[in-house]
Amino acid sequence: MKILITGGAGFVGTRLARALLERGHLRGRPIDTLVLTDQFPARPEMAQHPRVQVRTAALLAQCEALREEPFDAVFHLASAVSGECEADFDLGLRSNLDSTRALLDALRHRTERGAAPTCLVFSSSIAVFGPDPAYPFPEVVGDSTLPMPQTSYGTQKLVCEHLIADYTRKGYIDGRTARLVTVTVRPGRPNGAASSFFSGIIREPLAGEDAALPVDLSVRHPVGSVQSMVRGLIAVAEASREAFVGRSAITLPGLNVSVQEMLDALEKVAGAKVRARVKPQRDERIAAIVANWPRGVVTPRANALGLQAEASFEDIIRLYIEDCRRDNPQALRGLDS
Repeated sequence: MKILITGGAGFVGTRLARALLERGHLRGRPIDTLVLTDQFPARPEMAQHPRVQVRTAALLAQCEALREEPFDAVFHLASAVSGECEADFDLGLRSNLDSTRALLDALRHRTERGAAPTCLVFSSSIAVFGPDPAYPFPEVVGDSTLPMPQTSYGTQKLVCEHLIADYTRKGYIDGRTARLVTVTVRPGRPNGAASSFFSGIIREPLAGEDAALPVDLSVRHPVGSVQSMVRGLIAVAEASREAFVGRSAITLPGLNVSVQEMLDALEKVAGAKVRARVKPQRDERIAAIVANWPRGVVTPRANALGLQAEASFEDIIRLYIEDCRRDNPQALRGLDS
């Protein structure tokens, strides 16, 4: 089996690649080759793995060559993030819409020449949901909630969802969309996502650094560990069409939590001194974006596939600490100071 992961050098992409290599199979077939495409270099352990091929270039520049390459499954994770899309409209259109359309047409090309439809799992976002004057924003959103995105990023994700649904209807691909909640705790430095602070207010204090909190403590939002999101992506890929219940998107489980509860969990796990490194510093741009995001999710379809959110935010923090102790102990230097 040959699998393509776009955005394969990113945080989620790398973790997905590791999980697939460890399990060794997908959809009942052994994985022979894993192709990781990204505009950034892959981690050395991925690039050196005997079953991994790495291609470093923008996805849009690679899609013409992909027309002639057979893939049994594709995980499409490559994307410009929310803050980037608001700041640079053309970047969002190019990275999210144009690249996805080119990838879909590459897969369609092979199907029209007689190949079986490729299983494609698209990584969407709960940013497709938002408030609208004619449609009151529910306290929690789910698969049946009307998507009303209020950001360019959310709009681009929703357009891609509809494209994938239509290419599936036409028989060009076997497409499935997984709407991810905000992944935390992400390692490394902050990125251009408006949601970056959901990781920063945990990651930086654990590293002994101050972290700016740009929103109120009362802000609520669904979050999940990278481990749970990877499990969700694999489960969506392996689900039958009947179990998936239609061709629409599915929302992955998340822990519905407030910023206050996140910081309380940080204090319980790491102590008051670590929590005190989080400093309120309101950012009206970020606060306005986050105000248009869901405050919680309900996920009966994903639950029916055996997927569940973490039981507590403390569990998510502990998963991050375990990862750091294995991969980057320096990221926890704040625990000892």
